[in-house]
Amino acid sequence: MIPEDRRGGPRAGERTQLQTAGGDRQGCDTQAQTQHGHLQSRRARIHQQMDKVLRMRAGAENLYRATSNARVRETVALELSHVNSSLQLLKEELEELSCGTDAAGSDGVTVPMIPLGLKETKELDWSTALKELISGHFGEDSASYEAEIRELADLRQAVRTPSRSEAGLQLLAAYYKQLCLLDARFVTPARSLGLLFHWYDSLAGVPAQQRALAFEKASVLFNIGALHTQIGARQDRSCPEGASRAAEAFQRAAGAFSLLREKFSRAPSPDMSPASLCMLEQLMTAQAQECIFEGLSLPAPTAPHDCLAQLHLAQEAAQVAAEYELVHRTMAQPPVREYVPFAWTTLVHVKAESFRALAHYHVAVALCGGPPEPELPAFQQVFRGPPAASLPQEPEERRKLGKAHLRRAILGQEEALRLHAVCRALRRVDLLQAVLAQALRRSLAKYSELDLEDDFFEATEAPDIQPKTHRRPEVRAPSFSQVKVADIFHRLGPLSVFTAKHRWRLVGPVHVTRGESGFGFTLRGDSPVLIAAVVPGGHAAAAGLREGDYIVSVNGRPCRWWKHAEVVAQLTGAGDEGVSLQVVTLLPSTEPPGTGDRRPALRGLLRGQKECGWETPAPARASPRPLLGWSCKAKRGKTAGRPPPASHP
Repeated sequence: MIPEDRRGGPRAGERTQLQTAGGDRQGCDTQAQTQHGHLQSRRARIHQQMDKVLRMRAGAENLYRATSNARVRETVALELSHVNSSLQLLKEELEELSCGTDAAGSDGVTVPMIPLGLKETKELDWSTALKELISGHFGEDSASYEAEIRELADLRQAVRTPSRSEAGLQLLAAYYKQLCLLDARFVTPARSLGLLFHWYDSLAGVPAQQRALAFEKASVLFNIGALHTQIGARQDRSCPEGASRAAEAFQRAAGAFSLLREKFSRAPSPDMSPASLCMLEQLMTAQAQECIFEGLSLPAPTAPHDCLAQLHLAQEAAQVAAEYELVHRTMAQPPVREYVPFAWTTLVHVKAESFRALAHYHVAVALCGGPPEPELPAFQQVFRGPPAASLPQEPEERRKLGKAHLRRAILGQEEALRLHAVCRALRRVDLLQAVLAQALRRSLAKYSELDLEDDFFEATEAPDIQPKTHRRPEVRAPSFSQVKVADIFHRLGPLSVFTAKHRWRLVGPVHVTRGESGFGFTLRGDSPVLIAAVVPGGHAAAAGLREGDYIVSVNGRPCRWWKHAEVVAQLTGAGDEGVSLQVVTLLPSTEPPGTGDRRPALRGLLRGQKECGWETPAPARASPRPLLGWSCKAKRGKTAGRPPPASHP
């Protein structure tokens, strides 16, 4: 959290402390930079090889269709076989990198989760573009802003390697809010910063670049969601507290991807396409539902055959299975299936089968525990289909139905183990195989307990289980409000006036003397203070002050961030010699900024700083048809309040 003084910016000593190297910032993991760079270069190398192989295959296929020579067709067919084999090997190598090394990153003995890798980026030089804007549009000495530009560069360098902790999330959120401030101050709908932002796809490793600042904001927001997934995957879910923290992290990740899908469009990389973001949101919701189930199943029931507890767990497990089935269907649809790692698709399928089997196991335990009559309605709510045909009344029939559910559980767990063995990347995750094998052994042991020698004919069919949860995951947006930041370029002035969207003329200093009724003008608003009215024929009118001017200097002291009361106090304390003022007048956008002759003020822009919130700035456009755009309309802060009363100094 960056402390601020009463002028709206950090105190001098604290700002100096903040301007350190990116690796010294809290929440930055400097050791991760070399690891990420190594993985990124491997992804880039594999993708270049895949592009080369795909071009070779396309050429070979065209030649095969075009030629009628039998020998040529035979040679091309052999070459196509070799090319397809090479392409498959490259895809498997890329999938192993994309599925990440944190799949089994949690500390407890639980089913591994799917974390998402962070998007990588290249270094960026802010200096030239920002200095040109500061000197050209704002009329300031750009050399005096080198410290601010360096602080921004250090902050961006730090967010390239955030730590997998709350401090890392706050670091990314702080940079995201600084980007919002940059967007509000330096970007107009017709002109971008002129910088080229490079980011790599999180899944495929392919580079993408745009000149729109919105692309930088979208990539940072994507990394906020990805970091939440890594934090959730690393939690120890063998205890209720760890399962709750993991569920919260995955819900936050789903909220970040949902916000990204709603606010940004036409992304240049597959991982930020609407279809991909929808899949990621569904995946994180399913993983949050799994964590909720794990939290419910951890406290052991007082009795080993607590019927109602087993039925609740059965429906919770069925809900998790239904969530993963939805994710698997989404992953199997184009275009998502083209770039989602095969290990992800297989693991989602494995979990759908495993939790469906687990639901049948819990129903079997509840049935074989001999439920009393008052609990029969609870059974009728668990099964799908007609209740009378699904629930037998006799204990022996319930035992046979329990065996039928155990058979379905065993078949589902065997299918999950088969799918696990198909994927080479998952075969290396020993923990997943151990969990699946343990569940199968438990079901087989329970089946052996219920199996009787005279059970020669098994005609009972186990009905499907109705999914139901008592706590559905909530898609929670990132909590940006908890991270307080100060505008790095606050010295340029309040965003209500001093932005690239506005043009103004600096006038003065002008000397105003005090008359019998004061200086002859009325003030209103804060930061900057506005001259709301000028008395005709008064001293202010004679000095050249006009209604709509903003006071930016009093007796040589900059006052762009001063409050209304501070300016009034300075004017009231002036003696008979008067006061020296500098003001700015807003101009129509067609006029260039500068100093000299007076022009009429632009009445439509007479708003205080409190009426122009920077949290959701106007869209940033790099070209008439940008590939990525911020689609949220600009909001106004505190517009419902009454304007402050005018004062006559």
